[in-house]
This record gives sequence, C-alpha cells and structure tokens, in this order.
Amino acid sequence: MKAVSAGMVLLLAPIGAALAQDASSNYPNKTVRMIIPFAPGGATDVLGRIVAQKLYERWGQVVIADNRVGASGNIGAEFVAKQAPADGYTLLVAGAPHAINMSLFKNLRYDLARDLAPVTNIAAFPSLIAIHPSVPVKSIKELIALAKARPGELLFGSAGNGSPNHLSMELFKTMAKVSMTHIPYKGGSGQMVSDLLAGQVQMASMGLPPAMPYVKSGRLRVIGVTSLKRSPLLPDAPTVAESGLPGYEVNSWYGVFAPLAIPKELVTKINADIVALLGGADIKDRLASLGAEPQPMKPDEFGHFVREDIAKWAKVVKESGAKVD
Repeated sequence: MKAVSAGMVLLLAPIGAALAQDASSNYPNKTVRMIIPFAPGGATDVLGRIVAQKLYERWGQVVIADNRVGASGNIGAEFVAKQAPADGYTLLVAGAPHAINMSLFKNLRYDLARDLAPVTNIAAFPSLIAIHPSVPVKSIKELIALAKARPGELLFGSAGNGSPNHLSMELFKTMAKVSMTHIPYKGGSGQMVSDLLAGQVQMASMGLPPAMPYVKSGRLRVIGVTSLKRSPLLPDAPTVAESGLPGYEVNSWYGVFAPLAIPKELVTKINADIVALLGGADIKDRLASLGAEPQPMKPDEFGHFVREDIAKWAKVVKESGAKVD
C-alpha cells in the first residue's frame, strides 16, 4: 500500500506543476480586483489606480480598483488575507501604514508579513518637515537646538495618533533626544494643515504633494526631507539625515500583496509584469510629478523589506507610547 501511495505522489507531482504553469500562462483570463484599503484620493488609491490601469493595458483584462476602507486600512487587508481566493484575481495594495498597524493595533486578525504573499513594492514617497515661518529656525540643527532650549513647548501636528507622519516625528524626537508635544487631529489632515498655516501648531511632517503649494507660496518653510537622498521636487532642501541626524529615513512605501496560498508561478508572473510597467518612462514621469520614485522588488526581497519595516515601526510605537484614537 505504501508503494502505491509513493507512486501516486510521484505521478501527481508533475501534474500539479503542469497545472500551476498552465494557470500562470493563461493568467489573467477574467477580471482582476485590486483592493485599495483607503479612501479615493490618497496615496494608496492614486498608486493603486495607476498600476491597475497599466495592468489593464498590458493584460487586456479589466483590473478593478476596489476601495474597501475602514479601521486604518485593516478591513481591506484582512479581507484579502482571510477571505479572498488565492487564485491571483484578488490583489491588495498596502504599505507603510499597515506595517505600523502591526504594532499599533493589539487585536488584528491578520499579519502583514505572515498572512499575505508579497508580490512587489511599487513606489515610495518621502515626506518633509515643514514649519510655520514664525518659528525662528531655518535648519534641522537649529530646530534641535530650539527644542532642547524649550522642552515640550514646540507643537507638531499630525492626522492622528499612530499615523505615519506622527511616528515620523516621534522617530525624529527619539534620534534627536528632544521633547516636543504632539497634537493629533481626527478626520484627516485638513484641520491640521489649517492650524499649521495659522501658526497654531509650529510644525508637521507632511507628504510632498499636499505641502508643495504652501512651500512655493512661502506659507510654510521646509527644513528637511525625510528620505536618504534629496527630492527632485525640492533639490535645495537637505535631507534630515545630512542635517544632523545620520540614518534618519522615513518613506511611505506602497506595494502589492496577494493571498498567502497563491501559486508561486502566479506571484512570479504578476511581479514581472508590474516591474516591467514600473520601468516605463510614462509611469516614471507620473510618479515623479507626485514626488514618488518606483521601487520594484523581487517577491523575496519585498518580503524581507516588509518584515524590517514592521520591526522598525514597532520600536518607534513602543518608545513613543503611541495609541490609536
């Protein structure tokens, strides 16, 4: 009986491999759904729709951008991790906010690194540290000196406790060894930006696209960019790392994931197709206009990157004591 079972295994193994290869060669042959776990208009949505459109052009099959919002992006991510079929026809766009959520939320029903298959990173957006012009500093070093002279007096705003730009400033505080007071705003960053422009809060970490109009008009002053290299949109603005905090780096990254049990051959194909389209001049120009850069990765490389980012933000969350609103 054991000999028969072993023989059956030997016969079935090449059949399974052939079926997997056939699935990838015929993929996709129907509509693909790309789950975007945040509301329309945000960075995740914009990038997801760019990739969905380009995949449609490449595949000749409809790729639907499906916004499933709620719980700081966790509802859409949990759906793909726990409910979606692992056939390549449901994908997820997730990123740095989800890496932060792994330690910020205590009762998540999915794990970004364990319950989803990494396909590839798409792109990353740096942020900038913007201050109101009334603050008497013009550099990161001057800001650190002022914060040390006036511990706890400087106020920085964010779109809420645990938001990426909140933790960006918490990382700054930890590395600079300064005390500043966080003012969280609920319901998005609109009111925070209004108060920053009015000088009610002195500074904030902000994404480049929403900040650029105020920087150009002089209503906000940029003293540092959070990426390791300068942004083409602000070539004269130094990075935080080169301005007194070596090693400081914060990028809001966004990538594509799939249900964990998806066949490896499908992951390889989807990865190759997304990486190819990210190399196109048109998509590079589109991303550059948003202050983003393509960051394609192989699946294993992307998985390693995700695990490292989760660990990085877990430390910041613990040290800052950040809690969800």
